[in-house]
Amino acid sequence: MKYSLIIPVYNRPDEVDELLESLTHQTFTDFEVVVVEDGSARPCDKVVERYAERLTVRYYMKTNSGPGQTRNYGAERARGDYFIVLDSDCILPPGYLQAVEDELRREPADAFGGPDHAHASFTNVQKAINYAMTSFFTTGGIRGGKKKMDKFYPRSFNMGIRAEVYRALGGFSKMRFGEDIDFSIRIFKGGYRCRLFPEAWVWHKRRTDMKKFFKQVHNFGIARINLYKKYPESLKLVHLLPAVFTLGTVLLLIGACWCRWSLLPLGVFALLIALDATWRNRSLAIGLLSVVAAFIQRLPACLVATLCVGTGRVLCLQEELLQVTMSECVMW
Repeated sequence: MKYSLIIPVYNRPDEVDELLESLTHQTFTDFEVVVVEDGSARPCDKVVERYAERLTVRYYMKTNSGPGQTRNYGAERARGDYFIVLDSDCILPPGYLQAVEDELRREPADAFGGPDHAHASFTNVQKAINYAMTSFFTTGGIRGGKKKMDKFYPRSFNMGIRAEVYRALGGFSKMRFGEDIDFSIRIFKGGYRCRLFPEAWVWHKRRTDMKKFFKQVHNFGIARINLYKKYPESLKLVHLLPAVFTLGTVLLLIGACWCRWSLLPLGVFALLIALDATWRNRSLAIGLLSVVAAFIQRLPACLVATLCVGTGRVLCLQEELLQVTMSECVMW
């Protein structure tokens, strides 16, 4: 068996159905699927059963322990030469595994990953969040499949690794947030080679509303702080850009009390986001939603709440507002 696709799942039977359906259309077929239920209240066992004749698929149920340990559970039972970890909210294009195979034949790698895209069926909010997560204007392109990077750190929504390397490193750690980047850092520290496979992309669903996206951003920030504590050398200049953006925004807002022209840079930034997102998605609605998503991604909770209230968009951030920490300032 060449590839083992490991899918941890928690209360998402519908998404598992879509993912497994996409796997039945793969042009490269030497693979198995390992679905691990992480103590879900809504299990997907019946969904998996429907694919038993079309896929080599195995299903396991375990008590809840989080995504990292659930992936390890699946890896312990996987039989492939390579493990490919996927989020349950991904959909694979037919040529995904063939693209992985072609890249490994061209230039071997111990670990790899690919970018993510928005599917045409996604909602406007999901497409706006996808833009905020992958655009050059918001992330510098580090999440959008940018090829020219000194190191590529694969994320667990689309991550592959040789089975023997996975076992040598002990799999994912028990970190609650950022366990995939922690794993990638340990791959490099172990002297293994990790590459970006630009053609091995997936359709990756985003959060369905801005409140959930805010929570995700908050968790990203917590992950970055935890990673910095564990690996101080991992903090790069790009990770400080959100903090610089936030500080600059605060200064501009304060300056607006004396000079309204201080708001011009923020207006220019919002206009660039709106125009670029509108052009890329061929939708003004997505362009405007992308501005909201970009500011949620960049600003700390207090400023996000101020902006949202000021535009009439109440996101029910009471709990998060009590937890304003550095996390949003140094988010990934």
